[in-house]
Amino acid sequence: MRHAISSLGAASQRLVLELGRIAVFGLRTMGALLRPPFRIRRLIYELYDVGVLSLPIVCASAVVVGAVLGLQLHIVLANFGAEASLGQVVGLTLIRELGPVLTGLLVTGRAGSAMAAEIGVMNATEQIDGMRTLAMDPVHYVVAPKALAMLLALPMLACLFCAFAIFGAWGVAVELRGMDSGVFLAGLERNVVFETDVVGSLIKDVVFAGIIALVATYRGFTSGRSAADVGRATTSTVVTASVWILLADFVVTAMWGF
Repeated sequence: MRHAISSLGAASQRLVLELGRIAVFGLRTMGALLRPPFRIRRLIYELYDVGVLSLPIVCASAVVVGAVLGLQLHIVLANFGAEASLGQVVGLTLIRELGPVLTGLLVTGRAGSAMAAEIGVMNATEQIDGMRTLAMDPVHYVVAPKALAMLLALPMLACLFCAFAIFGAWGVAVELRGMDSGVFLAGLERNVVFETDVVGSLIKDVVFAGIIALVATYRGFTSGRSAADVGRATTSTVVTASVWILLADFVVTAMWGF
């Protein structure tokens, strides 16, 4: 019994210390974002890496998700004679929940893992130590542009995800199931409110982007020097950020009052 209590206390202490280190690292990153010089060239490169290279998987996944959602919901709503509300249900489901969450998970798997691996390799090959030797702040030069690029790119990717997913749902409902296009679009336009639905979705996007950026850069920055350590940091990034995104989704949804 005493051993179990000691183990629980040690685990709790390690958790609190780790959360403290992450918080300090996040504050350092925020300070680096506000401190000149502003590295525009590196920001553009990171935006290309995070945003442009994520477009194919985000858009392709969105069309498939929208098509499946439109097909399943049309079948269910038709049983109750309520297929006219398909546009409303699809739009609200994608904009409020599926769009931000699935985009965050997809970007975590593609860009977040690559971000952690890149910084981890720089740490393993002593490039980070070399920057410190040259009196350069690695957080300012390496971490800050990656974090800012994630904060800028993820909301745009989420908007594209919602647009492509709605297109996929519309295509299935109109072309495959024979629903009137005007009814679908009218229900979507009439029930999606910008001030609540779209703004709430964008808030989720920013929160998820901050989570991905913080977890990916921290795991890479604090990884060990071996190839196995870099692999563990990359895996930990995907798992940790995914869990945090799901938890943050619940918290933001409850606070925003969807």
